[in-house]
Amino acid sequence: MGMAFSVLASGSTGNAMYVETSKTRLLIDAGLTGKKIEKMFAQIDRSIADIDGVLVTHEHSDHVKGVGVLARKYQIPVYANEKTWKRMAEDLGPVDTSQCFHIETGGVYPFSDLDVETFAVSHDAVDPMFFVFHHENKKIALATDMGYVSQHIKGVLADADALIFEANHDMNMLRMGRYPWNVKRRILGDTGHVSNDDAAKALTSIIGDRTRYVYLAHLSQDNNLKQLARMTVEQTLGTYEFDCTTNGVQIRDTDPYMPTPIQKLM
Repeated sequence: MGMAFSVLASGSTGNAMYVETSKTRLLIDAGLTGKKIEKMFAQIDRSIADIDGVLVTHEHSDHVKGVGVLARKYQIPVYANEKTWKRMAEDLGPVDTSQCFHIETGGVYPFSDLDVETFAVSHDAVDPMFFVFHHENKKIALATDMGYVSQHIKGVLADADALIFEANHDMNMLRMGRYPWNVKRRILGDTGHVSNDDAAKALTSIIGDRTRYVYLAHLSQDNNLKQLARMTVEQTLGTYEFDCTTNGVQIRDTDPYMPTPIQKLM
C-alpha cells in the first residue's frame, strides 16, 4: 500500500498528524483534546485504537494537550527525547513507564517497516525535534515551529515526496496586528516561527524532482490567510523559474479543525 498520511490539525490551536504503512500507524503530536483527536480519526476513516505510537516534537501545549489521555485510554506508547519528557511529564499526567520511550535528535529509528529520522529545529522549547518518514524509497518530511530554516534542515528535507512545512505568518499582518511587541518579537526571532516569505525562499532549496506535495502548515489565525500563504509561496517559486504546475507540485492547505484527506504515496 506504500505510505500514506493526513495532517489532522495544524495551527496555534492544536497540531496532529497521522502516518501509516501496511504495518505501522503513527500519530505525531496530539495538541487537541482526546475527543477531538478521536473525531478527526473518524473523519479519515481510521481508528486511534490501531495506533502503534505517538511521536512528540516538543512540549508546547498545542502539540501535547491530548497525548496523556490518549496514551492512558488506548495504551499507546509515547516517544520523545529526554529533555522533552522531563518538561512535559507533569502536563501529560501519569503514563505507565512501559509506554514511555526515548528517541533522541539526530537519529534514525525503525518502527517495523517505517524508518523515522529525527532532526533539531530552532524554537523556544527545551529540545524541539521534527521528523522525516522513510518507507520503500518514499519520504515524508514534517517541519514546523522553526525560527529559521538552517542549511542542515534544508538538506534533511531535500527532495521529499511530501513536505508539511511551516508558513506561520505574513510579515505585514504580524507587524500591523494586535499582538503586543514582545509577542511579535518572539515570533520574528530565531526561536519563533517561519514567515510565508521565509518559507517560500527555503522551499526553493528543498523541493526536488521527487516532490509532489507541499502542505503549508501552522498558519497563524491572526496573522495569516491560507490564500495569502499559498500565493506567496507560488509567486516566490515563480521568481526562481519554478512553475508548480509544470513540475507537478501541488501546494496544499492545512486546517486547524479539519483533517486533510488521506494522501497515498505509491
